[in-house]
Amino acid sequence: MPRTNLNDILIFMAVVDAGSFIAGGQAMGLSRSAAGKAVIRLEDRLGTRLLNRTTRRLSLTDEGRLFYEHGLEVLASVDEAEASVAGQSGAPRGVLRLTVPDAFGRLVVLPIVEKYLLAWPDIQVEVNFTDRKADIVEEGFDLAIRIGAMPSASENGLLSRVIAADRARLCASPFYLADRGEPCHIDDLAAHDCLVFSSRDQRQGWRFRGNDGAWVKAQGRSRLRLDSSEAIRDAAVAGLGIALLPGFLAAGDLAAGRLRHVLPELEIDEAKIVALYPDKRLLEPRVRRFIDLLVEELRHR
Repeated sequence: MPRTNLNDILIFMAVVDAGSFIAGGQAMGLSRSAAGKAVIRLEDRLGTRLLNRTTRRLSLTDEGRLFYEHGLEVLASVDEAEASVAGQSGAPRGVLRLTVPDAFGRLVVLPIVEKYLLAWPDIQVEVNFTDRKADIVEEGFDLAIRIGAMPSASENGLLSRVIAADRARLCASPFYLADRGEPCHIDDLAAHDCLVFSSRDQRQGWRFRGNDGAWVKAQGRSRLRLDSSEAIRDAAVAGLGIALLPGFLAAGDLAAGRLRHVLPELEIDEAKIVALYPDKRLLEPRVRRFIDLLVEELRHR
């Protein structure tokens, strides 16, 4: 059986990425007609429809989605092969796929991505903003940024690098404190509404170092639980309770007076900001250079 024309696969993927035959063809230096014929050839070769076509839009069939995902793996393997030949000094190219915490990603990582794109014109970046703990290998990410979480036992195929640290702040709005009173001791939190991060696979715990040096878990009421750090920040500013917010997220509101530091004498554990990536013999230049840039930029913050 003759082998599929690899160029037809690349054209198919360009059409999917661009969302149309016209834009996909232009990305490959082809006309709309040529791009369409390439996809038809590929479908005929595979014996299945890859794209649903209407007059207004294109969408992947189940078979097309599966084929596209395999195509991404092929391109990643090509990038890795080129990196092995180019050596550690190779220039980044290809697609860098990141998964980052929502608020940290948009406030901190996105400006660094902008610098990265400006520095390396042959790079494309796809960023997944979520507070969900993504399966890095299964979902095809090159790199994940997590706050306060090292690889779990089920992620033994990952390497980790601490790139920075953040210390959370216990915060509440002046309106909430005027109405409910300001806690003077960690035990006072039991009488307050605590805004807690909670998702399907993780729940935030509050712990502080007591006077005797031991870590103490705060016993506060949790009437409102949210799966977004920024939503918790917004709820705190709105006066709905006390929140334990990452320092990078609380800093602006504390400076502006929208939030006040609660129990500032309490010592809060420092959260490591960690880069996680699949264990490979050679780390692709696109991943290695981005991690280096992260470390350099976060050092200045």
